[in-house]
Amino acid sequence: MIDVQERKPKHAFKLTRVGVIGIKKLVSVERGGKTTILAPIIDAFVDLPSTKKGSHMSRNLEAINEIIDNSVRKPVKGIENLCACIAKNLLDKHTYANYAEVGMKSDYFMERKLPSGNKTMENYEIIGKAAVKRNKEVKKSVGVKVVGMAACPCAAETVRSILKSKKSGITHNQRNITSLMIEVPEKYDVEAHDLIKIVESSFSSPTYETLKRNDEARIVINAHKNPKFVEDIVREVLSKVLEKYKKLPGDVLVTVRSESEESIHKHNAFAERVTTLGELRE
Repeated sequence: MIDVQERKPKHAFKLTRVGVIGIKKLVSVERGGKTTILAPIIDAFVDLPSTKKGSHMSRNLEAINEIIDNSVRKPVKGIENLCACIAKNLLDKHTYANYAEVGMKSDYFMERKLPSGNKTMENYEIIGKAAVKRNKEVKKSVGVKVVGMAACPCAAETVRSILKSKKSGITHNQRNITSLMIEVPEKYDVEAHDLIKIVESSFSSPTYETLKRNDEARIVINAHKNPKFVEDIVREVLSKVLEKYKKLPGDVLVTVRSESEESIHKHNAFAERVTTLGELRE
């Protein structure tokens, strides 16, 4: 049978990433002493040399299935560890490749406490990634995306001035979506629970799926007592990351992105910092 992928391409350019996206699988993850079944969406890539017309993409599915099947039978610490295993498996199967990358995203539920003290299960997005160059150490990334609330400090000050009242906490609210990613060498582990707590505690207030009136009122009051720009949220996250991960090496990469969906404008506000722990420590 003719192997079309092995033919020379018409235009001999190397491609950075070639692979499959949107693969859905079940994964068993053990976090905090509790086993959870996740249904992540998986993307898997390798680079493609200029001498090959195409990549053997069925090998990507084989690499994923071999690792995922084992993870269902025996829980793993995190999806980022699965990504690392699959990335190394990809290089074993694609002998022509020098680079492999795998990413996973999944909904994840955690128990949270409302201002009233009642408990609720809240939804977050957890992210795992891994990248490896042949004969090099794997770099894996752990990340979360969290939805919260921001109250605008600028409007709050203006309202106080107009009303001539220092006690006024009136301002406009914003839904804020903040993501935090930390890239570490394979031997280190970062707990997604901790990242969720860092981000959620950096908002003007957390938000919740189901609320009764008293909880609604307390959340609004608390947020307006703690107004924050989108810039403030990013800096708060960075400060807490620095405090939490004192023992991680300085070359650990940290990415924080935050978007506040404006309520009185037709545009949104955005802030980001991509840095290393070493830079933050300086």
